[in-house]
Amino acid sequence: MLASINPLGERGRNQRYWVTVTAYVAASTVAGAALGAALGLAGTPLFAGRATVAVAVAAALAAAGIAFDLGWFGLRVPGPHRQVDENWLSTYRGWVYGAGFGAQLGLAFTTIVNASAAWVAFACALLSGSVWGGLMIGAAFGLVRALPILLTARVREPAELRALVRRLERTRPRLARVALATQAAVALGALAALAGGAS
Repeated sequence: MLASINPLGERGRNQRYWVTVTAYVAASTVAGAALGAALGLAGTPLFAGRATVAVAVAAALAAAGIAFDLGWFGLRVPGPHRQVDENWLSTYRGWVYGAGFGAQLGLAFTTIVNASAAWVAFACALLSGSVWGGLMIGAAFGLVRALPILLTARVREPAELRALVRRLERTRPRLARVALATQAAVALGALAALAGGAS
């Protein structure tokens, strides 16, 4: 997405970068919030008032997600194998494709899912057993998933864009390790909290 929506590309399409990016970030946040709220509502009869069960399930899912991310036992993170339709870039106005792409990313499962964190986040929305809890989780997911687009904000030359993309590709493995470590720490912390509460 960074190679498609950036100041250079928007200028070349006679669109305004900040209009497109604002639509993109807002739509991703709203779509994530809507999905999270729907899942929170669905989880209300199952998990409302059952925090211990919800935390235990969330910890187990986070741990299982790590196995998928690492490819243990031949596992792969499930999800579709499609990206957004880049033909929109030459068909619609910037705010339209910005909102369309953002909404698809905020909904998480309409595009390629590279990490189990997406599944874990929306499982937590369900496990919250609350519309508001699910909404907040989904909104946070949608916002965080959209914010990397801002990395291109200062790009003015093609060479700068190429250098940025190369830098991001080099840091991708490190970021994946940080995400896995964070997910493992959250799972262990949740299990420790449960064990402490049981004693």
